[in-house]
Amino acid sequence: MFTRCPGPVAERSRSRLLFLTLADAAEKLEDWRRYYNEVRPHGAIGHKVPISLISPDGAVSPPS
Repeated sequence: MFTRCPGPVAERSRSRLLFLTLADAAEKLEDWRRYYNEVRPHGAIGHKVPISLISPDGAVSPPS
């Protein structure tokens, strides 16, 4: 027989440990920032990537 996990318990287990170290957190957050600003199209700005509004020639931020 399978029983569901109560909501608060399930939520705590999902949001447990996202980053192993501070360096891991910094790397993952930088990867997310680059994806969000340089790769992912945003519908509110005509399905363009935000970096294209600042740099129309396609240049992206310097490597980290």
